[in-house]
Amino acid sequence: MAGWSLFSSDIAIDLGTANTLIWAKGRGIVLNEPTVVAFDRATRQLIALGHEAQAMVGKTHRDIRVVRPLKDGVIADFEIAESMLRAFIRRVSTGMLPPRRVIVCVPVGVTEVEKRAVRDSAEHAGAKDVHLLAEPMAAAIGVGIDVHEPMGNMIVDIGGGTTEIAVIALSGIIVEESIRIAGDEMTNAIIQYFRRQYNMLIGERTAEVIKCQIGSAIPLEEEYEIEVRGRNLVSGIPQMLRVSSEEIRQALEEPIAAIVQAVLSLLERVPPELAADIYERGIILTGGGALLKGLDRRLEQATELPVHVAEDPLTAVVRGGGKVLENFEQYQSVLLKPYRL
Repeated sequence: MAGWSLFSSDIAIDLGTANTLIWAKGRGIVLNEPTVVAFDRATRQLIALGHEAQAMVGKTHRDIRVVRPLKDGVIADFEIAESMLRAFIRRVSTGMLPPRRVIVCVPVGVTEVEKRAVRDSAEHAGAKDVHLLAEPMAAAIGVGIDVHEPMGNMIVDIGGGTTEIAVIALSGIIVEESIRIAGDEMTNAIIQYFRRQYNMLIGERTAEVIKCQIGSAIPLEEEYEIEVRGRNLVSGIPQMLRVSSEEIRQALEEPIAAIVQAVLSLLERVPPELAADIYERGIILTGGGALLKGLDRRLEQATELPVHVAEDPLTAVVRGGGKVLENFEQYQSVLLKPYRL
């Protein structure tokens, strides 16, 4: 059959702490699932993954464990991450064999050991030729920046586990800052706020919904309220209360302030010529955290620079990985070089 191949399409993977996205060559984004796995405690066999596993969070019996195999942007459980990758790759495969070439987007601050863990997981999942791409570089390419030109561009990619900040020019990252404070820390800050203020325990999924619906980085023109259900830590019985967006903004202040401080810290290290470019072009926000209400305005106030939220910031990294995959020869210079002893 014409065009038929034993191998599947080459793929690019945004292996995120919160979500995993896969781009297949010639097909675009073919998978967008939570990075969540449910497995049997005794056999460690996968029971569910992605949306199906996320629906089981906090509702399983003792024989089933639901985990996120990545923490702070890197693999925390090698065996489960490998099984998850293999299952996701199989799900998007069109040929009999796994894809030959795989590009995996990783945080800019990963260590050589962490790079090896990602590379090994992809290879054990069946990939023949694995390349790593820094997430800020992928995000810049994904939003349409020409990374080869001698102009400075500043990207702030706020994911689930890490916030990646980088200035990019001439196919390379000039200065970078990677902090392990991002969407997960914001969610955890909301959980801790309810525990402190109301002696109330809420689940991770509830905190995530609160963050997305009424979370904000600056005062809103119209403040919102939301009903929250959880368990009272004193009486032990379920309870419901209403909270306002002002309270949630107070809960989020610490992680947001840390992200703002990291941006200011990186700006202090930018070479003068590139600083002039950034003054002209501004800062681009990508990743799920970019969708937090008012975060762009908060950064504008702190830096006195224009801040732009990328179009569809959640998929910017995987779109960049896909662009590198589709034009591999043109973008080879932007890939992370393998470590040599």
